[in-house]
Amino acid sequence: MALTDIPNIKHTNSNNFFLLAGPCAIEGEDMAMRIAERVITITDKLEIPYVFKGSFKKANRSRIDSFTGIGNEKALKILRKVSETFNIPTVTDIHEVSDAEKAAQYVDVLQIPAFLVRQTDLVVAAAKTGKIVNLKKGQFMSPEAMQHAVKKVHDAGNQKAWITDRGTMFGYQDMIVDFRGIPTMRQYAPTVLDVTHSLQQPNQSSGVTGGRPDMIETIARAGVVNNVDGLFIETHFDPANAKSDGANMLHLDYLEGLLTNLVTIRKTINNL
Repeated sequence: MALTDIPNIKHTNSNNFFLLAGPCAIEGEDMAMRIAERVITITDKLEIPYVFKGSFKKANRSRIDSFTGIGNEKALKILRKVSETFNIPTVTDIHEVSDAEKAAQYVDVLQIPAFLVRQTDLVVAAAKTGKIVNLKKGQFMSPEAMQHAVKKVHDAGNQKAWITDRGTMFGYQDMIVDFRGIPTMRQYAPTVLDVTHSLQQPNQSSGVTGGRPDMIETIARAGVVNNVDGLFIETHFDPANAKSDGANMLHLDYLEGLLTNLVTIRKTINNL
């Protein structure tokens, strides 16, 4: 697929990486609009193609008392309002077959979570909506195995798929990114590096996932150097009090500096 296949995507001729960014979960309309407006200002300045990201529900929580959402329809309507207000594309993740058709009415890209990327019925349901399908590489899967997930989308009659690497399990409580996988997966589909989820430290005894946000720029730089097509970064103006994944999110105040550095690196790489 081409970048221009994404509805309302801007700066497609800038030769930059594209960006999926936003909060982990939609916590409310004000926070979603506030984050979107700030990221749009930055990406327009740097000419980065941008897709707003927000989960309308969080189904894969460690503890039963963890935040899962503000209500499916309420969150999806907020995603649509972000899209219509700022004329930008949006992405959200789905967890059940019934989510595919529902979410497709509100967003431009359907994301398959890493834990669920081998679930054929879910992948096919997403593909059959005709929306772009973002396939997150399972933490337990090799880069080579992702070709089969992409083929499921294509065989369902949809050629619009990309792959997102979100790290590989390293022991019980850490993730690593194997950058050798990027050129491999780019053979199958455009490839995105999920910087923030790659820095999670899951399976903590508290039941709350930890993270290493201090390493965000390190991982992001390496991804750009290795020619990823896109970057995925969760960001929030108050990560410490975010209702989901606050431990590995980037503070919104640091986003412009990070992206400025990454664009400079991309320009250098383009000239090699």
